[in-house]
Amino acid sequence: MSKMPVVIRSFGLEIIQNGTYFSRFGAMFNMPWLLLDDFRNEFEKGPWWQPLFKGYSFTTWLVVLNLGSTGLLVSWLMKYADNIVKVYSTSMAMPLTTVLSLFLFDFRPTLQLFLGIVVCMMSLHMYFSPPSMLIELPKMLNEDSESGVQHANNNEDVYVDRRTDSSG
Repeated sequence: MSKMPVVIRSFGLEIIQNGTYFSRFGAMFNMPWLLLDDFRNEFEKGPWWQPLFKGYSFTTWLVVLNLGSTGLLVSWLMKYADNIVKVYSTSMAMPLTTVLSLFLFDFRPTLQLFLGIVVCMMSLHMYFSPPSMLIELPKMLNEDSESGVQHANNNEDVYVDRRTDSSG
């Protein structure tokens, strides 16, 4: 399911066009079934749309709104970014969800949750940091042809010592 925005993007359709396309596809198969079910039950509970939202609380509507907006945000994100950014944005939603849950639901975080958040933040930092910030790269040495003396190169080249034997 997470690959669906990539597949849709390859067809060249926009986000709203995708939504209407899939809505029409679902309605084409579901509407006849709902009407047939109403006629079989002789409209005991009324037409199918009357009991559709019966029993929805405010929290239920918030969950529906959250899931709908999440789907739109993921499709927008996949349009302008790659899959790894989607995974990192989902992972970084974990601290926000934890903070909201502390206030709304009297949630008690565990050590595993805290360690998971720390690992996600470290991974995010390592992924988006330049390599020179994470490790110190050695300077490349150039040999002066006249004197035979080696000196550091001024540009940002990296010296790699290539050995052919496995003895180290």
